[in-house]
Amino acid sequence: MVELKALNPIERKLPLSIGGALLEALDLGALTSLSPLADPAALSEALEAAHGVELPKPGQSTGGDDVRCLWFGRAEFLLLGPVPSDALAQNGFVVDLSDAWCAVSLSGAASENVLARLIPLDLRSRAFPVGATARTQLQHMNVSITRVGVDRFMILAFRSMAATLVHDLKNAMEGVAARD
Repeated sequence: MVELKALNPIERKLPLSIGGALLEALDLGALTSLSPLADPAALSEALEAAHGVELPKPGQSTGGDDVRCLWFGRAEFLLLGPVPSDALAQNGFVVDLSDAWCAVSLSGAASENVLARLIPLDLRSRAFPVGATARTQLQHMNVSITRVGVDRFMILAFRSMAATLVHDLKNAMEGVAARD
C-alpha cells in the first residue's frame, strides 16, 4: 500500500528575500479552532492548565512561538502548536483545522510597507503592536495576520490560496524594493 505524505503547499517556493523583506514558510504544528460551550472563562482556564496560554481578548494573541492562541473571530480562537488536550472538549468545541490553512512569516524593515500595499489595515507598530491580530483581506483573500515581532508578521491563509498568497506578497515585495 502506498503511504501518502502531506506536503506544505508553499515550502518549495520559499524562502524569498527581496529588498528589505524576507518571506518564509511556517510550520505551526496543529491548528485547532476553539469555541466556548457557554462560559469562555472555563475554556480559558482549561487552556491555561493544559497548554500554558489563556484565551486572548478580541484583536489579541497570547503565548509565543511554541504555543500561541489567536483571537479568530467572535467566540472563536485558534490554538497553534500542540495537539489539544482532551480536557478542552469539556468546555468548548474543538476542531482540527491543520489541513485547511497555510502560514508564512514576513519579516524585515520593509515588511510594513509590503503589507500596506495589500491589506486595508493600519499595521504600523503604534496601531498594531506586537501581539495584535486581525482577520482581514490580503488583496482578495481572507487571512489572519498577527504581529509576532517588531518587524515580523505571521500570515495565515486558506491552503487552497497558498500559491496566490506567495504571488501577491512577492509582487508587493518587488514593488517596495523597486521604490526604495
